[in-house]
Amino acid sequence: MIVYEVICLCCKKAFQLHEGTAKYKQFKKNRKGKFCCDDCSHKIKMEAIKHFFR
Repeated sequence: MIVYEVICLCCKKAFQLHEGTAKYKQFKKNRKGKFCCDDCSHKIKMEAIKHFFR
């Protein structure tokens, strides 16, 4: 199983991308892209939903 370690754009912590996940496929297409860990992605989605309903 192939694993890449990437730095989160928001919290600046390292997290792993495992082979077969959607983020892994995005990373393989664009290695210089900006990626967020699962916790930060969830927080961003919740903030977007909260602002949408205002």
